[in-house]
Amino acid sequence: MKILVTGATGYVGGRLVPRLLTIGHQIVCLARDPSHISGRGWERVDVRRGDALDAGSLLPAMEGVDVAYYLIHSMTQGEGKFEDRDRMAAEHFGMAASAAGVHRIIYLGGLGKADEALSPHLASRHEVGRILRSSGVPVTEFRAAVIVGSGSISFEIIRYLIEGLPMMFTPRWMETRCQPIAIANVLDYLTLALQEPGSVGRTLEIGGPDVLSYREMMLGYASARKLRRLLVPLPVLTPRLSSLFLHMITPIPAPISRALIEGMRNEVVVHDHSAEELFAVALIPYHEAVRRALQRIQSGGVETYWTGARTGLQPGVTLKVTEGMILDERRVESAASAAELFATFSGIGGERGWFYGEWGWKLRGAMDRLVGGVGLRRGRRNPDELRPGDALDFWRVEAVDPGRLVRLRAEMKVPGRAWLQFEASNMPGGGALLVQTAFFEPYGFLGLVYWYLLHPIHELFFSGMSRAIARRAERAGTKPQRS
Repeated sequence: MKILVTGATGYVGGRLVPRLLTIGHQIVCLARDPSHISGRGWERVDVRRGDALDAGSLLPAMEGVDVAYYLIHSMTQGEGKFEDRDRMAAEHFGMAASAAGVHRIIYLGGLGKADEALSPHLASRHEVGRILRSSGVPVTEFRAAVIVGSGSISFEIIRYLIEGLPMMFTPRWMETRCQPIAIANVLDYLTLALQEPGSVGRTLEIGGPDVLSYREMMLGYASARKLRRLLVPLPVLTPRLSSLFLHMITPIPAPISRALIEGMRNEVVVHDHSAEELFAVALIPYHEAVRRALQRIQSGGVETYWTGARTGLQPGVTLKVTEGMILDERRVESAASAAELFATFSGIGGERGWFYGEWGWKLRGAMDRLVGGVGLRRGRRNPDELRPGDALDFWRVEAVDPGRLVRLRAEMKVPGRAWLQFEASNMPGGGALLVQTAFFEPYGFLGLVYWYLLHPIHELFFSGMSRAIARRAERAGTKPQRS
């Protein structure tokens, strides 16, 4: 079948596409900016420009499509009420699918009893399903609660709170029951629905085998990480106060936090077990879903995360947190080519030094030696060539993509795990863009304190280093000068 996937740069869509490709389907991805998909390495994918909020862009994108996955959510994007954007997007999509002769829409929405007073977030999820059905195109609507997997917004909230806070005050909604589901099982249902005629025109509730309170989910994560955490009930915490707390402690903005927290007041468990009877899915228990998510994060194999793709590569600085990982990304435009930038940053360290603030790097190396670390004395194997596995001062070369990327893993003593990555790409108008990213996965509260105390120093040294690399590449051409 020819299948259209919306939200392919998002959390679920980004994992669904590879599965569908493996099965052998022809995949069309809808994207406002096709460049966000082209860099993912998906072969045989037809990327079409379109936006569900722009009705005129949808009909050409749906040409020849048999089935369309609707995985769009406006809560993290744009101004104004997300409910209005979701309503408009669903109306446009349904009309275009009907006009294009799409045979079926598969939609992933949210659990919650329709006869209860649902939060705006859950009510909007249900409304989108009704709008899609009113288009006349047969719809399969799956309704899920918390999706557990490396990179999901719900998992990230739990992960960040438990990793960072030995004790926290918790509001009443922490006792609300929820039926979490592993991301692998969500993908099972979404793909199996293609071959199950009994799912056409149905609303199917899906969940894992465990019904837990949010408190039990957080303590379950703490147990998987072997962390002792104290959760103290505090009934006076309102959704607004709770969302402000999450905004300060986690990377989730306050408006999104509030929408999610208001939804947590509604019990979200499976009442209709038709999906379990219709599909042969081996449901993954919560503790196993958490274990798999942690294993994927620790192995560096996270496929997608809730914030989606980077919104364009332009010069500037971005500091964000995803999957419990702090990212300090610095983008510098250079008149040099990508090949010249690569030749420069792949020659960093050893006798050449680190191009900026050499005294600071030497001081950091000396401090590392004092606490039993490797320090800067190891140098590098070859002044111009790097291979995965090479030692580079107090780093280890983890990945090299010739002409494009070098990633280093820190072997100095730090309360967490750290990486430093350099990436070069040619720009359409000439020259190239250097993207230098420091990654840090803090170990608990001490790791967070370490990062934020040193952030002003990182700001100085990382900015200086990225600018120095760009200047050296411009001066030296394809062969970096020795210091």
